[in-house]
Amino acid sequence: MRFVWFLALRHLRHRRTQSLISLLGVAVGIMVLTTALSLTNGFIKGLVEATLKAVPHLYLQSLDPEHSPPPSPHPEVVAQAPVLLTKALLTRRAEAGRGAGADFATLIGLGAGGAGVYPELELKRLRPGTIVLGSALARSLGAYPGDRLFLVSINQKRIELEVVGTFQTGNYLLDAGFAFTTLEDTRALMEAPAALSGYQLRLRDPEKAPEVGMALAGRHYFPQTWQASNRTLIEQLALQKRVIGIVVFLIVVVAALGMASVLVLTVIEKTPEIALLRVMGARAAQVAGVFALEGLVLGTLGIILGNLLGYGLSRYFAWRPVEIPGELYFLTRLPVEIRAGDFVWVSAMSLLVVLLASLLPLWRALRVKPGEVLR
Repeated sequence: MRFVWFLALRHLRHRRTQSLISLLGVAVGIMVLTTALSLTNGFIKGLVEATLKAVPHLYLQSLDPEHSPPPSPHPEVVAQAPVLLTKALLTRRAEAGRGAGADFATLIGLGAGGAGVYPELELKRLRPGTIVLGSALARSLGAYPGDRLFLVSINQKRIELEVVGTFQTGNYLLDAGFAFTTLEDTRALMEAPAALSGYQLRLRDPEKAPEVGMALAGRHYFPQTWQASNRTLIEQLALQKRVIGIVVFLIVVVAALGMASVLVLTVIEKTPEIALLRVMGARAAQVAGVFALEGLVLGTLGIILGNLLGYGLSRYFAWRPVEIPGELYFLTRLPVEIRAGDFVWVSAMSLLVVLLASLLPLWRALRVKPGEVLR
């Protein structure tokens, strides 16, 4: 084994430029892959966090709008509020210097406890006769705090409310399509004094929404978790991460094959020396092992360097986030989330690729026949 190590290291030092290029090829591939995964993780986490600002962790939809008793207490529930949901047309009259505005929105009529369900939104000023608009919706309407809006329901009922604030989640779809008002005003708009869509709940751990929903549903409610409401988005994001991982991982595969091709050319170049070593008593496995070990050393060093570069680049993007257009990607900045698990599986898969690539020069070296070469 000492003989194999001696020859492998001697070859690597002798061909420093080619060795360095092969090592950097693997390192750059892993750096790009780990950084892309960290950015994708951050994008998914940022979008979910932005969505949860204006989406309840759990929504207990009433099976009987006229009979909706409060759900039983549960240790995971930190806040809950009765709610009535509806669609409405929002309009603003033209004024001097400003044209009229009109847009459709989803109205969330909150009862007592609503501010606790949405603690990150400015809903404390919400009271009967007022409305809080999503920031993009407010821009569409040209509405500012203090303006008065007319809300028109599907049955042509019209009420007038005062804008007392706006909210911004970072998710453009929510900021452009949601507005909060009181339960009383929503009931007046729908002309349904006792109607109730159900209860919205905020939990200590949003990931426990399915089990809490099953525990509280009973015979009065149908539980809707935030995961179910945003299932399409979550699945699309998960698919996006897998596709990015596969595409970028091909860079590592190409780099490993490039390293293998360099080692195969080395075997061809060193064929006479290999024949002499065999004649002098070196076993075929020892000689072949030299080139396989070279590939393993280069690949391992490339993986270590790639992980360090990937971590450093991810930390840089966490320090200086990439600006992105919120209208297209829901977030104004691309966040970063570094996960140790991603680095582990990238390193493991890359090492496997390097090992497989190292078999090419090994197989080539085993095929060298000393008698034919020396003859």
